[in-house]
Amino acid sequence: MRAIWLREFGGPEVLVPDTAPDPTPGPGQVSIDVAHANITFVETQQRSGRPGPFRVTPPLIPGNGVGGVITFVGPDVDPALLGKRVVSATGGFGGYAERAVVDAAATIEVPTGLALDEAVALLADGRTATMLIDAVGVRPGDRVLVEAAAGGVGSLLVQLAARAGGRVVGAAGGPRKVDLLPGFGAELAVDYRRPGWAERVLDAMGGVDVVFDGVGGDIAATAFDLLEPGGRMVSFGLASGTWSPISPEAATARQVTQVRPEVSPERLRAYTGQALADAAAGRLRPLIGQRFPLERAADAHAAIEARATVGKTLLDVA
Repeated sequence: MRAIWLREFGGPEVLVPDTAPDPTPGPGQVSIDVAHANITFVETQQRSGRPGPFRVTPPLIPGNGVGGVITFVGPDVDPALLGKRVVSATGGFGGYAERAVVDAAATIEVPTGLALDEAVALLADGRTATMLIDAVGVRPGDRVLVEAAAGGVGSLLVQLAARAGGRVVGAAGGPRKVDLLPGFGAELAVDYRRPGWAERVLDAMGGVDVVFDGVGGDIAATAFDLLEPGGRMVSFGLASGTWSPISPEAATARQVTQVRPEVSPERLRAYTGQALADAAAGRLRPLIGQRFPLERAADAHAAIEARATVGKTLLDVA
């Protein structure tokens, strides 16, 4: 089968197209003919060899999220799964390939009426956004600031917060990204690369009640200063390269709650299912900003690292 190999850490160019043996499902496993693989920012960090909680050891085929059709099942797996359209995590690697073997229990059937590429775009980002909204508890009238609002998670957070009755401020880097945000439900869209963006938020909203921090670093610190006493802040990303610098002591002094979602495999699966169901019903729309053929995985990583992407980036395999 065709696959992308990571044989050494480095820049995007270390992602090399090659062949690999077709994987065979063992007990409790299924084989998926992959149509689309998602790419996450974490995977670009893994490829570079940066320290982190999800470090990998080459050589391997990267990729932790796929969608496609089940074509083979292990000896103890219900054959009724054959032919099902599913999305699944792979366990950390093996996704950038024509076929992937995963635990049968990890697969989630794609609802009728939802395109497979949209389901893959929601596999990681949909569950994350749904989890964050649930953890923060956005209420009608809340003034909600979403950082990295044109990203895969951010564009979903804008939609979900607006649907919950929040007054949403979308903050993104660059005019191309900012121009997208009103279409997803942002009442105000600001460019955090431009001086004075925080003053624009204050002038329009008088402060905020909730911050979804997907950037970290200085942007997170500025967003924190916009929070009113009693506000809530949750950090879920570090697009700047560093996590939010807000200490628990600083949050307590400002009467701000730093929300830390409860995570378990069961809850994550439920959040994924909820995101897929919402999308199938037309209540949630993933933003697939760019897509690359499998052989151009290196170009996809380079685009993400250059901050040249919006929404979700997919590898089209089939």
